[in-house]
Amino acid sequence: MSFVSWQFVAFFAITLAGLRVMPTRESRQLLLLVANVIFYGSGTPWHLAVLGVPSIIDYAAARRIEAATDARTRKQWLQFSIACNLGLLAYFKYADFFVDTVAHLVGTSTLPLLIALPVGISFFTFKTMSYTIDVYRGEIPACRSLWRYAMFVSFFPELVAGPIVRASIFLPQMDRPLTPRWGRTVIGLQIALIGVAKKLLIADRLASFSDSVFDAPAAFSQGTVIAAVIAYSLQIYCDFSGYSDIAIGVARIIGFDLPENFDMPYLATSITEFWRRWHMTLSRWLRDYLYIPLGGNRRGPWRTYLNLAITMLLGGLWHGANWTFVAWGLLHGLGLAVHKLVRSRATSDAAPRSMLGTVLSWAATYTFVCIGWVFFRSPDFATAATVLAKMAGLSPGGVTWLYAPLFMVVPAVVAAHAIGVLHQRGVRWRVLRATQQPGTGTYFGLRYAGFATGALIVAALLTLFLFTPLHHSPFIYFRF
Repeated sequence: MSFVSWQFVAFFAITLAGLRVMPTRESRQLLLLVANVIFYGSGTPWHLAVLGVPSIIDYAAARRIEAATDARTRKQWLQFSIACNLGLLAYFKYADFFVDTVAHLVGTSTLPLLIALPVGISFFTFKTMSYTIDVYRGEIPACRSLWRYAMFVSFFPELVAGPIVRASIFLPQMDRPLTPRWGRTVIGLQIALIGVAKKLLIADRLASFSDSVFDAPAAFSQGTVIAAVIAYSLQIYCDFSGYSDIAIGVARIIGFDLPENFDMPYLATSITEFWRRWHMTLSRWLRDYLYIPLGGNRRGPWRTYLNLAITMLLGGLWHGANWTFVAWGLLHGLGLAVHKLVRSRATSDAAPRSMLGTVLSWAATYTFVCIGWVFFRSPDFATAATVLAKMAGLSPGGVTWLYAPLFMVVPAVVAAHAIGVLHQRGVRWRVLRATQQPGTGTYFGLRYAGFATGALIVAALLTLFLFTPLHHSPFIYFRF
């Protein structure tokens, strides 16, 4: 069920109505659990088993880990839990990839297994793995209620494309009343509408341009291909951050505060800063559950660089079963390693970076990220090579396509980032307010209340209705 569909609007309205009339917090929690099942099962009902079986295993494993009195038993239960999650992920996501790779290496052909990928499997397996690991580390207690744990795993706003919410953030919030309140509803609705606008007005409009160019890059000129890569960088940002905004807004209306997932990543002036701002819940997951266990930066500089490369390579593979994703992850891993190496050799008393230096650092970082997006977006290395050759001017000729919506979107995105930067520097707006909850980041909301707020929300909905493309594409991260 897509967030940008009338089906979801009806589903969410009925869910909110049910939450308003349910007499107790426990009954509202059970209603939400039923809503989660309906939401995830509305596409392919048998995928509920893929969601449910590992949830039961992890719930039981965490209880056993907490009850065990010796370290060996605790570790065995953790290994069992992780093996089940990774085995499930490997079968559904990488079985075809593995078979094709082996067949290519031995020089034979094989029929694809055609295994249907359950939506969101990469997200909910990481979520449940973090739970059992945190219980093993003693950072959180094991959940005593199976249905409360199932509620955490299957919470529909963030189930299929994040943010990746940890049990330490979500489970304590289940003690809230979970009755929709007007103040939270207004804020949540505004956040969700920002996400819908990002998706429908920006991402989907740019998709028609970037998809056409990436489908046949050799047919287009250098400028057109560069514009398409820039368009894709904005498309994937607005598509993914738009989903996160909708998830955060919908959850806030229900009564939950989810962690922020993006912090204007294209303002980064280094690749390290980019990963502090992009898909932040995944970045923290990779740091806490992969990079640090590998040794982090505790075993010398060269081992640190290797750990960074391994972490990002596996992070790239997490995104998809294709060698282009591996190349994308490895590229970012090498970029992080090189940046850390350069920083380690910089003198501590170096002069502050000049404005020109900041602009050049930003341009270099954005260019590097866009080169990475070429591998991320391309279906194979041949396409990526063609796109990169076009960008570098090594393959002249082709059709020039001046895609007008791109020239309208870029100023809007720049203006939105300028507002965010000014707010971070302490500028306050008479018609805007910043709303912030612990761990959720900052979002802007209109100060108007009552009729004015309602009128503006209706105007936003009419704008979306009038200017949205007739056919919208699925969210990009639904594939992962």
